[in-house]
Amino acid sequence: MKLMEGCWFSVGLEGESVRRVIAGCGPYVVCLVGLVILAEQLSYHWKKGRLPGPQLVVPFLGSAVPMILDPTRFWAEQARRAESSGQGLSADFLVGRFIVFIRSTELSHKVFANVRPDAFHLIGHPFGKKLFGDHNLIYMFDQAHKDLRRRIAPNFTPRALATYAALQQRVILAHLRKWLALSSASASASEPISLRLLCRDMNLETSQTVFAGPYLSREARERFNRDYNLFNVGLMALPFDLPGSAFRRARLAVSRLTLAGAAAASKARMRAGAEPTCLVDFWMQNSLREIAEAEAEAEAADAEEVGGHLFDFLFAAQDASTSSLCWAVALLDAHPEVLARVRDEVAARWSPESGEPIPAEALREMRYTEAVAREVVRLRPPATMVPHIAGEPFPLTEWYTVPKGAIVFPSVYESSFQGFPDPARFDPDRFSDERQEDRVYKRNFLAFGAGPHQCVGQRYAINHLVLFIALFASLLDFKRNRTDGCDDIAYVPTIVPKDDCQVYLSQRCARFPSF
Repeated sequence: MKLMEGCWFSVGLEGESVRRVIAGCGPYVVCLVGLVILAEQLSYHWKKGRLPGPQLVVPFLGSAVPMILDPTRFWAEQARRAESSGQGLSADFLVGRFIVFIRSTELSHKVFANVRPDAFHLIGHPFGKKLFGDHNLIYMFDQAHKDLRRRIAPNFTPRALATYAALQQRVILAHLRKWLALSSASASASEPISLRLLCRDMNLETSQTVFAGPYLSREARERFNRDYNLFNVGLMALPFDLPGSAFRRARLAVSRLTLAGAAAASKARMRAGAEPTCLVDFWMQNSLREIAEAEAEAEAADAEEVGGHLFDFLFAAQDASTSSLCWAVALLDAHPEVLARVRDEVAARWSPESGEPIPAEALREMRYTEAVAREVVRLRPPATMVPHIAGEPFPLTEWYTVPKGAIVFPSVYESSFQGFPDPARFDPDRFSDERQEDRVYKRNFLAFGAGPHQCVGQRYAINHLVLFIALFASLLDFKRNRTDGCDDIAYVPTIVPKDDCQVYLSQRCARFPSF
């Protein structure tokens, strides 16, 4: 017993010693933390210079919490500061990173035109490399980037786009049938249905069908859908790469989102002389024309590379297109005179009773419907900002140099409301042959970017929106469930109507087409 008491006494002395050490170190730890915080604040102010922005920032996190809780308000405040200062720029701090928001169209063009190793690096997302990996198309520079875009170009020829249009329409039609059935079954059609997630599912199937065609099994598509959902949630989460976190789940999901098998299968089929039926077929057909037969290892590496770029296309097409489809429905409902003109134009060139998809020639003749699509994209550009990182200090203006490592956010949304007459008005006629505002104010129409990294698939994206508008308006009657704030902007991470676009649907045509 005495031995045990002695042991406890000894332990007590050691515990007391530890407490004294901790108590003695406490002031030094507090001082160290204070110095780190002070250094962070001083660094922020040195980088900010004359730019408007918060005077004090939360240590490490900065404005990350308000940005995630209410991104619409956060980015609107950045734009307000940039405009009110008259400088076209504002500054803030996000998770240890200094950021510069760019409202000025001309300064945005300066960023887009200077994507190179010693200037700006396109990153797509503030923490994109952790999610996308280092070999994404958007991270390429100079000749390697030019060579890849040259290889991609044959995927978007008129012949290829016509092939895709037939595939797109079949998927759209199948989903419109599902939406109509869902709306009819929704509490006996007395409850609206929300289109955002339905559009997203439709776009994911469209992208998989157009880009990878017959080379994805049903099981592979289901796995891809689950992983893509995890990836999308991670885009909006705090970038803490910890076990169980949404960001970690997203990063692991991306590692599984490979389409290398589809590329390899397509290459074998194209080598056998088959006709292209999807995007990867056109890519592989052109690749086989240019390159002599490669060794097995080289072919496997090529399949991995192409598979990775197919995922880039899927990511680029998915949520951006969902955003545009939702806004198209919302804006057509709010402007019945525009909807009537669209329906008349489509009816003059195609009938649901024909039993055939809209021909490529008829699609090209739907000039007003395309103007509607372009005005939707102008008024509500899906990706409102295009993040870049400064690889080196860059003199953005005569009086301000972007510091190395800063993330800059050129706002294509803000540019859409500059230059154009009455820019807040939904007016498809601004894209008519008579007014040609798309040419006069071309520098302000930045929804597809500018410079060397301008979206290579923009013609495909516009075609998809035109086809959706034509089929949706012709086959369905729809009515928006309008509530207070339903048209407010929500970030998911692209922008969508706050209510997820709730509508009532009913069949408009006498008989649904069956192509």
